Amino acid sequence: MALHSDLLPWYFPSTGLLLVMGVAFTAFVCHTCWVYAQLRHFPGPPLAGWSRLPLIVWTMSGRAHLKYQEISETYGPIARIAPTVLLSSDVEFMRKIAAARSKYRRNEWYMAFRFNPDRDTIISHRDDEEHARLKMKLAPGYSGKEIDGLEAKIDANVKAFVKLIETSYLSGPSDTKPFDLAEKTQFFTLDTIADISFGSPIGCLANDSDMYGYLKQAAASFPFFMVLGLFPRIMHILALDSVKRFLPSAKDSLGMGRIMRLASETAGKRFPLKDDEGVHRDMLGSFIRHGLTRAEAEAESLVQILAGGETTATTIRMTIFHVSTNPRVLNKLRAEIFRVRPSSPLTDAEAKNMPYLQAVVKEGLRIFPPITGLLFKDTPIGGDTYDGKFIPGGTAIGFSFLAAVMDKKAWGEDSHVFRPERFLEGSDEELRNRDAMVELVFGFGRWRCLGRNIAVSELTKVISELLRTFDFSVVNPMNPFKTRNAGIHLQSDMWMRAEKVAQYH
Repeated sequence: MALHSDLLPWYFPSTGLLLVMGVAFTAFVCHTCWVYAQLRHFPGPPLAGWSRLPLIVWTMSGRAHLKYQEISETYGPIARIAPTVLLSSDVEFMRKIAAARSKYRRNEWYMAFRFNPDRDTIISHRDDEEHARLKMKLAPGYSGKEIDGLEAKIDANVKAFVKLIETSYLSGPSDTKPFDLAEKTQFFTLDTIADISFGSPIGCLANDSDMYGYLKQAAASFPFFMVLGLFPRIMHILALDSVKRFLPSAKDSLGMGRIMRLASETAGKRFPLKDDEGVHRDMLGSFIRHGLTRAEAEAESLVQILAGGETTATTIRMTIFHVSTNPRVLNKLRAEIFRVRPSSPLTDAEAKNMPYLQAVVKEGLRIFPPITGLLFKDTPIGGDTYDGKFIPGGTAIGFSFLAAVMDKKAWGEDSHVFRPERFLEGSDEELRNRDAMVELVFGFGRWRCLGRNIAVSELTKVISELLRTFDFSVVNPMNPFKTRNAGIHLQSDMWMRAEKVAQYH
């Protein structure tokens, strides 16, 4: 007997509505099955092939990098982590993706790094031509050749770091003055970047303070950027005037907005360009001389602060941590320093002639990669193949840095151990391959980090100076520090003691 709609309860849908719902549900199921089928030949966690939910949960967990390493070890060098997303730990495949003539392009994930929702930067541009144009204008500044006294600026901040520990946190046999190494390394990197970029440090080391509360706000923001990367279309909403007023701006007196104001004020003093522009021989001055507009110069200066500070700080603190807890490595490094007797801080030229120091820095970058975001790239129209398996066009492919640098086939059974000697042992070809693999932390090919040389200079100088000056010990070995992953490592409470090292004989 047919049911009449006027006899059904108010909450029971009509026959027409039921038909529409049935058609919609069938279409949804068919589309989901079709999407699943596109990458069904790639293994991965079972639910990941049907839903993005696992990827979202991993991203929000603060331990995503460890999960991606586990997936790579379980399912192989390429695995499925979402319906249209693959994860790779194959170094050669990622080099192919980033090659100069590759047709791969950046995924929408990069839109999350528009720190100003209205404007792309060197790390958010998805248009290859625009990215190349901008890179050409930025490269001379990042090379350091157009920055007067670049090395002296880094040296001055290294000395300020050492002075802070000596004057405020030096412990002795009968007293302890613990300090948070995680925080102090952030002070160093922020001051150094500001000095290079704007011509003077912000003052974190001099005041032993998170100036303007920037570091605290930045740490709270990075998890948001990672989640936003999974939903990049939200950037269009954030660009609305009614929404932008709730975001950090140059009008703010604290936090990221205060750094934005600093960039804006500094850039404002350089415009319009004058004949004496050459006196501004800092990085911002180089950007402007090579054609960046005021808005572009402000945006790129902010990128330097946001992208470079925490990553370099992570490598400094984790290298200090691993060396300080490994007497064999510490003694060997100090023996080289005491034998060479380099300047204080050592020069870049001296560092090149200290192979064990170089090995320590490389191992620091390898054992704890500072960047763990997947840096998704899109497969070109027409698709690609991997090991004979077809990858449809538009598939997002991310890279697991941690899985690559912990691969036992490439690094040996002790890949999880901090052992700098691995960069000094083996044939010339093996050493070149290891060096090339650890360079992955600075990116690939046309997307390689412009600030690589400056970062390495900072690392060699500050690590060698701290370890030649102080004996560090962990205050709480059972809980040495706190860490949360958000594409980069957000670390805190790395409480350490520092005692002065006896002078060389």
